[in-house]
Amino acid sequence: MSASAESPSEPVAVTGWWSTLRSATGLLLALCLTYLGLLGATFFIGRVIPIDPALAVAGDRAPEHVLQRVRQELGLDQPLWTQFSQYVAQVLRGDLGSSILTSNPVLQDLLATFPATVELATAGIIVGVGLGVPLGVWAAIHHGRWPDHLARLLGLVGHSIPIFWLGLMGLLLFYAQLGWVSGPGRLDVSHEFSVPRMSGMLLLDTAWAGQWEAFRNAFSHLVLPAGLLGFYSMAYISRMTRSFMLNELSKEYILTARAKGLAESRVVWWHALRNAAVPLLTVVAMSYAALLEGSVLTETVFSWPGLGLYITNSLQNGDMNAVLGGTLLVGSVFIALNLLSDVLYRLLDPRTRAP
Repeated sequence: MSASAESPSEPVAVTGWWSTLRSATGLLLALCLTYLGLLGATFFIGRVIPIDPALAVAGDRAPEHVLQRVRQELGLDQPLWTQFSQYVAQVLRGDLGSSILTSNPVLQDLLATFPATVELATAGIIVGVGLGVPLGVWAAIHHGRWPDHLARLLGLVGHSIPIFWLGLMGLLLFYAQLGWVSGPGRLDVSHEFSVPRMSGMLLLDTAWAGQWEAFRNAFSHLVLPAGLLGFYSMAYISRMTRSFMLNELSKEYILTARAKGLAESRVVWWHALRNAAVPLLTVVAMSYAALLEGSVLTETVFSWPGLGLYITNSLQNGDMNAVLGGTLLVGSVFIALNLLSDVLYRLLDPRTRAP
């Protein structure tokens, strides 16, 4: 009797494990294929760009026989598919080559510059989410009225005005004229060599070391570029929040909650926003990834020594190892954040889980 009672649960358990294993295998296969595609796109775009790596190494006035020898040393005389296989093998070993501009391994340069971009993008997405989500909810509540029109106008302005122009105007007004914030760079020269670089993110490093004067200085440098990136991401996040909230507020469970006499604030912020937060999570993750790779103009305007400025300087100097390494890092960030948002989406929304 006990055996017959336990036997029906065994196929269910086996089916559950098999479904989980199949989902994990499919996800891993998709991740490998995506990363292989990223490697292929990065490699072949690097070969299509009309920049001769041998010329960048040897110099403009190098004789032809020197250029031929450099091409041979770099493996550029081999078939394209052979070069690609060697490139994949090097990347899997963590070898991204050496930078012509800095003479350092590209991986070392990326580890030195990427934390600055992470700090800037993280501050920007905090501002974007902190302003964009309430603004989108506010617009959805007052749909068709002046708050809605104002929110949509702010979103349009945030997407329409070039961010480099906003950066220059911000420096002119808040730094040069009013003196409310510090200028370009991450720290004043007086603090540049006194802060221990542990994480590479100055706010964390200065706080951990207890150097509060340097912390205030780093924060003053961060405010304006992070605010501009936050305004840019706020435009998109508020628009998507408004769209998701309008969809949720029109559903029957909202009418039921209101009919039960629940407070409007609880209906909006607890019921509607909680359900809208599931798709909004993907929007925030992709916005964060866009800030990590799309802050090139902001870093250039503010002389922010991050990944965007590093890739720009490398491209201008024909340093293709650095350009390809930076592009590969950006693509990897997109893949990782997309994977993370997909996993969190499945955890937060039971409807997306496999039966």
